[in-house]
Order: sequence, then structure tokens, then C-alpha cells
Amino acid sequence: MSETGKIKVLVVDDSAIVRKLLTDAISADPEIEVVGTAPDPYIARDKILALKPDVLTLDIEMPRMDGLTFLKKVMQYHPLPVIIISSLGQASCQIALDALRLGAVEVLAKPGGPYSVGELRANLSSKIRAAAAARISGARAQQQPVQAAAPTQAPRPATPGPEIAVAARHFDSQAVIAIGASTGGTEALKEVLMHLPADTPGIVITQHIPPVFSRAFASRLNEICPMEVKEAADGDVVAPGRALIAPGNFHMLLRKSADGYRVQVKDGPQVCYQRPSVDVMFSSVADVAAPHTVAAILTGMGADGAQGMLKLKRSGAATIAQDEASCVVFGMPREAIRLGGVDRVVPLSHVAGAILSQLHAVRT
Repeated sequence: MSETGKIKVLVVDDSAIVRKLLTDAISADPEIEVVGTAPDPYIARDKILALKPDVLTLDIEMPRMDGLTFLKKVMQYHPLPVIIISSLGQASCQIALDALRLGAVEVLAKPGGPYSVGELRANLSSKIRAAAAARISGARAQQQPVQAAAPTQAPRPATPGPEIAVAARHFDSQAVIAIGASTGGTEALKEVLMHLPADTPGIVITQHIPPVFSRAFASRLNEICPMEVKEAADGDVVAPGRALIAPGNFHMLLRKSADGYRVQVKDGPQVCYQRPSVDVMFSSVADVAAPHTVAAILTGMGADGAQGMLKLKRSGAATIAQDEASCVVFGMPREAIRLGGVDRVVPLSHVAGAILSQLHAVRT
């Protein structure tokens, strides 16, 4: 923080226009200040040391050194919260997801196409606040370089955690799993889904993520998780062995149908400043499937999901929250716990096991 108590931000982007747009958007918030800008990573390195920013916004495609390489160096030598601000091209989306794996806490789309300057302005302040509150570790930067995903699904790890030994068969035929997450959630969701068996009951997921990035995120998870993972489309069936992720900028709701459950993907006003909203999804699940539901709320800033989780618990669902120590940002789980909507609080490494344990308890 600066001497005035403001969150200090360093903007790194090779485009002078984008640097100006970001600076203007950030400066509109009286509690956040841009302490400097940089057109490339070499200048950014010097300004990080001189200005000691609380948060870094980082472009992916830059001269002299690409953003991903620079991120690895930042996380190794000077870890701090990084928000990736990237174009919406397919290649850029994939690289942005790699950046999240390597330690970035958020990804936002650059203005253009379906994402306007106004939307960036509306989201940027909240993302910076979340990043400033995030727990940052340089540990992920020590991983091996990003490898191309295997063409087939990876097997479920042999030692996923202390509770995974629960039998994963003969689930309640009406069982549903509902998961909500925000800041830090892309990695948290990967951790959970990779440790659930391929025949897990249908899963619906709302992760706060921009348009287009949600499709790339679902595709990435589909390559490495035992189950099918896809970006939800209106009318998709919720079925065992399938996880549906709400598309960016659209709400996703669970609906009862003649053949079980389907999702409704729809526009609508933001809820808790979010679209998709975890509260919207959780509330719809409570309306049609609560006694057969296990719900989990993972890392993220704000209160989205807390009211919906309370409704789920009151309607008979089993509810789980990620604990503070393993969250990047504890806001969403904390609010759900504070309202009394959570049955169990567990570390991220235990969430998959807790879900299976609860499914086992309610199976028919």
C-alpha cells in the first residue's frame, strides 16, 4: 500500500493506448492508484524494484520478452499479485490459462469485440482489490515449463487425498454437484475435478471468468480430467461423468426436465456484480435438486454464492467450503460460513474427498 493507503498498481503493456485506457480506468477508483507503467518486461522489472507495487497488470504479447516468461521470473524472484489482461484470440486464451497455472490470480479480456471499455472499467477495480488481498506464493513458478496437453484424458491420480477412498459407485441417480469459485478458482477447480472419478454425478460450475476464456478453460480441463468437461450450452444435459461450466457473461441455472436435469444459459442483470453468478446457479439448484445436492464454494473475493449456499443448506443440500489457509482469497467461503450456510470447512486438497463422502452418505 502507498503512504495514503491506496493499492499501488503497475501497468505493463506494449500498447500506449491500452496503458492509457487501463490507467484511466484504475484511476477512477479513489482507493487505487497507478504508480507507473511499462511498455516491456525489462522496464517493468526496474519499476517493480523501484516502486514496489501491490498489484501488476500484465499483457501476454510484448516485445523483448513475452508475458509468460516474465511472469515466471516475477513469481520466482519477486512474487506479487498479477492480473493478466489479454486479447480474446484462442492462442492468447490458452497462454492466459498457463499464466494462471504459474501464479497469476486473475485474467481479464482487453477491450474489443464482445468486451467493451465500460465492462473493463466496471470489473477492473474489483479484480485489483481481490488481487491485492490474495495469498501469493512463488512455488508454482518452479514447475516444469508448460507442456502440450496429451490427446487423451489423464488417469485419476492414485493418491488424491485422505477421503477419496470412499466408494464412488451406486450414487443417488438424482445426485448433482454444484461448485462456485472466483479469484484463484481456475486452479482450485482443476485440483477438485482431477480427483473425482469418471462416473461422478453431474456437476454444474460457475467460475467468474470472461467470455471466450471460459471455453478455453473448459477445454483445458477436459483434456486432463477423468470426466467430460465442457462450456455449457443452453439445454445441455447434466449427466454422470460430465461437468458443465457456465459461459463467461451468462448466468447458468439448473432445471428439472423429463430426462433428469438440464441447464439454462441466459442473459440477465449482474448479481453480486457478477455474470455468471454463483448465487443464481446455487439458488436454481436449491429449487429443483437440493436434497440430492452436494455444493462447494471455493476461493474468491466478495459474497457471491453465500446466499445461494444458505438456501441450499436450508433446503437439504450438503454444503462444503474451502478453508482460509488454502484459499487464494477467502472472501466467498468466509461469507458463506458467516451466514451459516456451510456444513464442512476443508482444505482444497480434501474438497474432492468431502464431496464423495457426502454423496456416499446420501446415495440410495
